[in-house]
Amino acid sequence: MENQVKHQTKEEYVADFLREGIISGQFPRGSKLKQAQIAEMIGTSITPVREAIKLLEAEGFILGTSHRGAIVAPFDINATEEITDLRITLECKLGVKALSRLTSQDIEELRSLQDQIEAAAARNDKEAVRTINYRFHELIYIAAELPQTLRFVRALWARYPFDLINRLDNRIDRASQEHRDMLNAVISRDETAFLQALRSHIRSAWDEFKASYTE
Repeated sequence: MENQVKHQTKEEYVADFLREGIISGQFPRGSKLKQAQIAEMIGTSITPVREAIKLLEAEGFILGTSHRGAIVAPFDINATEEITDLRITLECKLGVKALSRLTSQDIEELRSLQDQIEAAAARNDKEAVRTINYRFHELIYIAAELPQTLRFVRALWARYPFDLINRLDNRIDRASQEHRDMLNAVISRDETAFLQALRSHIRSAWDEFKASYTE
């Protein structure tokens, strides 16, 4: 798996692979995660997979049951309004902190990711857009060097319906433009523009989903 994020351990690498897979919809909500299959997919032993699953269970991406094994956590519509508000607060905190810390190499990586998002949106590849969206945000937020805040944000992502939102008509095209607005603000180091773009990106996605959601 290609990824822009640097990993310190095998467990962290596997955990990021699983987070990305859950957010992208590669591992659907409610599905069972098979450790041996995951280990084979990424060419590692069972041990780091087992440890990564424990980490993601603590973050809320996975529900662990002694009999059924690890299950991808389901979506809870009733919690998502609050989750959206918390995402805006915490992700804006990370983004502002990161803005002055992003290196020229980071910005080049963000440019590359934006090109990939636009190409994926043009071919209507919704799974690819979700995956690249995750990498784009992770790259920015890691630069903030606020690991506890990032941990809380990941816990919120675990319960957020990225997969369902990206099924909305033309949502990936709008998301692509929202990322372009964020990237432009990053390049110019414009904090006000960045916060406006990030808030709009998070809030508009949820508002569009709410307007279309039926039980």
